[in-house]
Amino acid sequence: MGAINFTNALGIHDNAMQLRAQRAEVLANNLANADTPGFKARDFDFKAILEAETHSNTSFGMAATHSAHLSGTSGFADDELKYRNPLQPSIDGNTVDAQTEQALFARNSMDYNASFEFLSGRFKGMRNAIRGE
Repeated sequence: MGAINFTNALGIHDNAMQLRAQRAEVLANNLANADTPGFKARDFDFKAILEAETHSNTSFGMAATHSAHLSGTSGFADDELKYRNPLQPSIDGNTVDAQTEQALFARNSMDYNASFEFLSGRFKGMRNAIRGE
């Protein structure tokens, strides 16, 4: 009987959830600074980062220094944050469009919940397999 390989068992959903959580932070920061003069809205290309992660065998950045450590992730580098092109920039130089940011935040939240449900189903399936059900 072989060991359980979580990477194969969980697919990309654990990485996707971590990236979605980090994207939520970026979008929330944009919304929090919607009235800050000169603030530039930022975001990152979720699909490109996730695709790069699925094609590489490395973690998102953190390395375990001891065999008992869990692998951690840091998601994306700051240089992967891009400035959003504003549809209608304000006079004070702020490029945050609150409605766009709210829509992106809501979509990101739904995608996060979908990945959570997929992971929950995978864990239930693994638990049932271990129990022999």
